[in-house]
Amino acid sequence: MKSIQNGWYVLYVKSHHERKVSEGLNNLEIKAFSPTVQVQSTRTDRRKMIHKLLFPSYVFVKINSSMDFHRTLSVNGACMYIRFGMEYAKVSDKEIKNIELLLQSNDLTEVETNTENFKVGDLKTISYGPLSGLECQVLEISSSNKIIVRIDSLKKNIIATIPSGYLAD
Repeated sequence: MKSIQNGWYVLYVKSHHERKVSEGLNNLEIKAFSPTVQVQSTRTDRRKMIHKLLFPSYVFVKINSSMDFHRTLSVNGACMYIRFGMEYAKVSDKEIKNIELLLQSNDLTEVETNTENFKVGDLKTISYGPLSGLECQVLEISSSNKIIVRIDSLKKNIIATIPSGYLAD
């Protein structure tokens, strides 16, 4: 394994401990990011808006030293860092910013993630809105377009519905 470099790493945490781990890391003055989206949950007697984790059991951690890297594992609920082979999963600052921009946009609906690597669809560039300039792949669904934004370092896709006018060749 290589030495630990500064940057964002992906910490795997116990199920339903994402917020507790994020708070514990913030108490240690280590920046943590656990993205959530607000979705409507239908109960038998009512509808309720809830916060759903975009990446369940994952917390993004900004590491500034090897000491920070090891201290994060002492937080109650933290399990291990995600690895691909012998390399720790590292997420670029740009990818974190793109996730933040995606979650801040009011024009996006039905945000979800998956691990499928889609083969069909045209490659487009988002030309308007907070995700302007981002390359994406398009899936046609009735009158709306679903876009897939690939976050390569996580091997995951983010799927969100945006107005078709936001896309350009």
